[in-house]
Amino acid sequence: MLVGAVLVLLLLGGSPPASAHAALRDSDPGDGTVLKSAPRHVTLTFTESVGLLDDSLRVVGPDNRPVRTGEAGRADGRSDTVRVTLPAGLDRGTYTVAWRVVSADSHPVPGALLFSVGEPSATRASPTAPAEDPATATLHDLARYVAYGGLTLLVGVSVFTAVVLAGGSTAPLRGLLPAGWWALAVATAALLLLRGPYERGTGLADALDPSVLTDTATSRPGIVLLARLGLLAGAYPLFVRRPTAVARPAVLGGGAALSLGLALTWAAAEHASAGIQVPVAMTSSVLHLLATAVWLGGLTALLTVLYRAPADLPATGVARFSRLAFGAVAVLVLTGVYQSWRGLGSWDAFTSTTYGGLLLAKLGAVLLLLVAAGFSRRWTARWLRAAEGAADRHRGALRRSVLGEFTIAVVVLVVTTVLTGTLPGRAEAEAAAAAPASGTAGPGAPTASSSVVPFDVGTPNGRGKVQVDLAPGRVGPNSVQAVVFGPDGGISTVPEVRLTFTLRAQDVGPIDAGLENKGGYWGTEDLRLPLPGTWTMKITVRTTEIDQVTVEKDVPVGR
Repeated sequence: MLVGAVLVLLLLGGSPPASAHAALRDSDPGDGTVLKSAPRHVTLTFTESVGLLDDSLRVVGPDNRPVRTGEAGRADGRSDTVRVTLPAGLDRGTYTVAWRVVSADSHPVPGALLFSVGEPSATRASPTAPAEDPATATLHDLARYVAYGGLTLLVGVSVFTAVVLAGGSTAPLRGLLPAGWWALAVATAALLLLRGPYERGTGLADALDPSVLTDTATSRPGIVLLARLGLLAGAYPLFVRRPTAVARPAVLGGGAALSLGLALTWAAAEHASAGIQVPVAMTSSVLHLLATAVWLGGLTALLTVLYRAPADLPATGVARFSRLAFGAVAVLVLTGVYQSWRGLGSWDAFTSTTYGGLLLAKLGAVLLLLVAAGFSRRWTARWLRAAEGAADRHRGALRRSVLGEFTIAVVVLVVTTVLTGTLPGRAEAEAAAAAPASGTAGPGAPTASSSVVPFDVGTPNGRGKVQVDLAPGRVGPNSVQAVVFGPDGGISTVPEVRLTFTLRAQDVGPIDAGLENKGGYWGTEDLRLPLPGTWTMKITVRTTEIDQVTVEKDVPVGR
């Protein structure tokens, strides 16, 4: 039952945002530029090395038809670039460049930009990134959650059995190790099958396509997943056929080597494998993941024994786990500080980036976890000093505090998993700093804007328009005012106005403006837009308790 609760919590923790870890640093031609003559190439430069897919870069002409380009390759052999050759004699007008590549930490990166030859077209293709299949993305994210949960059980319960029980009865933990092995094995196999369609943004039918599977098996993420399956296959006799064998000294070394190898398969496919200080980052990532597994998996084992067979767990065993958990926390703090610095790059990124906000949420949850762990340590100490008659009371209090600690720890694991799917603050800042060279929102781009958008909810007197004023219309803090006008042109009072912003070219958003009723208009002073470019405002106007309509409008955001 407890294992099921762990997996349910992990699965229902919410899917991580569809964010990428590499960001576009520069492009040639630049986004929004008007060229006197047609270019011979399109070159994209990213903040880290990227992998190419069969259809990584597509160019659409002014007539909304694909342009026949050369095969996507590298510029000057650099792994952080993508280049295609354009045909000679391009027509005048606006061209759309859409891309989908794979960042060095295995996440797909979609995006799009525009450039014009001679002059912009009167009509042009929509600058949207290649579509992403929601079913594929959701299943891929759920498999990642289950994989983390399986690793946590496998490593944490093994260490608890070997160190805390130290030869005692393992009967209360029977089933936990096989459950961890199967969860990790099935999730890894699912990730291997879903890898191809996830990278390409295609449907689940491609999961069994032989050519897609071949491409996955020869890619770095695929090789890492195959290595993980190989490690699990070798560990099958220990964790499934004879799950209590990990407590025997003869196989402790093998179990440690297995844990290290499994952790390396994560480090080789996540943030640590790209960016700055890769060797140090991968070492830190492995230690951080193992410490998390020892702590949270050990909590799972401790809670299971406290509920199933409390008499089999002496106070001295709980004291041993307390010392083990303290060591794991020390490792988590040291590696967490380093990883935070590496991912953020600056103090401002804590409040100006999604990654920073998630990291603050994780830090808050960790602080609560430390408080709960302090209570557990206190009850353990009292249990050790208690007389025989009072032991049951202290053991019951410890059980409740460990349950609270375990619940918060699951939340920390969920937030950690979401962080691995979020664009790091350092990369976001680099992309924003480089945006003038490749974005429409350069020094001469329009900033503060006033947009009037008509709407019609389809009811009598349900027509009108909403005026949205955005200022200063640049990266960073912005104020928004939204005024609703009725069919007679006068200001109309409505029950609700909602407003979100999405940067489709970089797959960022939707960001909720959080409008508040100001009495006659709706507004906020706290909208923060992280990147320049053309953002899509999605405005929802509710005219009655049951009638509402949503309309859209694109607005430019400057640097």
